[in-house]
Amino acid sequence: MTIETPLPATMKAIMARGKYNLKLEDVPVPQIEMSTDVILKARVSGLCDPTQGYIIGHEVVGEVVRIGDAIKNFKIGDIVAAPFASNCGSCFYCDKGYTARCAQSEGYGCEALNGCQAEYVRQPLADSSLFPVPEGMSEEAMLLLGDILPTAYSCAYHGRRLLDEDDDREMNTPIDAVAVVLGCGPVGLCCVSSARSMFKTVYATDPSEERRAQAAKHGAIALPLEELRATLSKTTSGRGADVVLELVGNTPALHTALELVRPFGAVSSIGMHMKPLELHGEALYAKNARLQFGRCSVRRFFPGALRVLQQNRELFDAFIQHRIRFDQFAEYYELFDKGKIGKTVFYADDVPIPGA
Repeated sequence: MTIETPLPATMKAIMARGKYNLKLEDVPVPQIEMSTDVILKARVSGLCDPTQGYIIGHEVVGEVVRIGDAIKNFKIGDIVAAPFASNCGSCFYCDKGYTARCAQSEGYGCEALNGCQAEYVRQPLADSSLFPVPEGMSEEAMLLLGDILPTAYSCAYHGRRLLDEDDDREMNTPIDAVAVVLGCGPVGLCCVSSARSMFKTVYATDPSEERRAQAAKHGAIALPLEELRATLSKTTSGRGADVVLELVGNTPALHTALELVRPFGAVSSIGMHMKPLELHGEALYAKNARLQFGRCSVRRFFPGALRVLQQNRELFDAFIQHRIRFDQFAEYYELFDKGKIGKTVFYADDVPIPGA
């Protein structure tokens, strides 16, 4: 018989009271609201872009401490990872593998569902959303599989499928094609590793020399943009890249993608484009390029992302740059806002920080 330990009435959580107006506050511990819910005690959560008005954060690995009456796949004490949004597993979109558009989906860190930078987290639709942490897998590595690694993998996957929709080869067999990754932050680095499993040649570019150096460690030919332009022209007889993978999320990045891609090539974008886009119709018409946008269906791409992680274990073991406690949030969000830090994670106060 499993004995439930009492939960506290309140918990620490990072609240966004405005853009980067963040506060560490005492708030009520979440409760089971639906029979398909579980409550997680957070162990590791990811630092990410804040959404105003809510507990922030959309990446968490935690321990199941409460379960709803309908839960069948998990029990109290299980260590699990959560995707950035829940999914029911049975609606029109989930049946097709498009879990990102689940009819019942709720995303962390918004009006529907508070985020994960807190001591406790409510997970809706838990049976069809959560992933158990495999034996031998670190919690930090598993955290990457809740969002950024599947997202990056999906970007490379869609680029490959757009390039040749009849290509039925395994995605871990590189084809003779040139891919360019635009943006070498944490998601971009995951995309470089994913792209290397699908394309024979992978370039990457970013304004930051430090980020380009990280991309090179992941196996990309990492160059400043002007040098990349010249190199692509020389090595492809002026055609351009077969595939451009865009992870920045703004209009200039898309202009660059359309500039670098060859005619009848592919542009796959998973950058979050939150503002109106201004694209040149002539460039689109002249290039005959195929474009795809949108967020990742984590459950669909989890197996491929897991394979990339396992094939690059040493790289991803060193992926997390900063490990902090909740009360250190202000310093690290300031650095995050300035683009001066890599992947950063919060550890719960009672969970030992590796290497500390």
